[in-house]
Amino acid sequence: MVQWYSAFISLFFPRCCIVCNEALAEEEEYICTRCNIKMPRTNYHRREGNTVERLFWGKIPIERATAFFFYRKGSDYRQILHALKYRGEKKLGETMGRLMASELQSSGFFEGIDLILPVPLHAKKQKLRGYNQSEWIAKGVAAVTKLPLEPQLLRRVKNTETQTRKSVVARWENVDGSFELLQPEILRGKHVLLIDDVLTTGSTTTACAEAMLKAEGIRISVLALAMAE
Repeated sequence: MVQWYSAFISLFFPRCCIVCNEALAEEEEYICTRCNIKMPRTNYHRREGNTVERLFWGKIPIERATAFFFYRKGSDYRQILHALKYRGEKKLGETMGRLMASELQSSGFFEGIDLILPVPLHAKKQKLRGYNQSEWIAKGVAAVTKLPLEPQLLRRVKNTETQTRKSVVARWENVDGSFELLQPEILRGKHVLLIDDVLTTGSTTTACAEAMLKAEGIRISVLALAMAE
């Protein structure tokens, strides 16, 4: 009965790929197989000293860092982040997190990591949006890796302006001192994976990591869904 009803609904309201807008097959979720295959992956997790890691050199100590795919101006794949951040598609974040973690797992990227922290939103912005997109990406990663997710340990204390269209210097000034680590003793001596939705200059992630360094002996790795080109 449930299958019949789902088929009936799909006939009039087909589920469509978030990228190409073509109808999805029954086993596909948010993104069709063709668009998944064509996704502009960075494959940075296979390269030590990659472009993402270099964003943080001389700023904060990083164990390893990567982003899953390139976020290019004019690309249809920008629809993934747009739907996740502005169209209420929070479960898309979990789906992309699972996809990303499944591909990275065999490379050993998650080896030695103790827990996951998502980059937090300010309480006012999260209330307005209804959710934190980075936390939903982290949920997908946690589901695959079985690593504990701790979304309450890092808090955004400054309700900063959007980083979009800001200069590099303005981005760093905008987020400086924006985060606070709660209960640093929980992270003492831990290897923590910090998860964000998109990296541009790395300023937000760096500000998070600076707050996290208050935990003695902490080690930090970074994983983002996308990296802007």
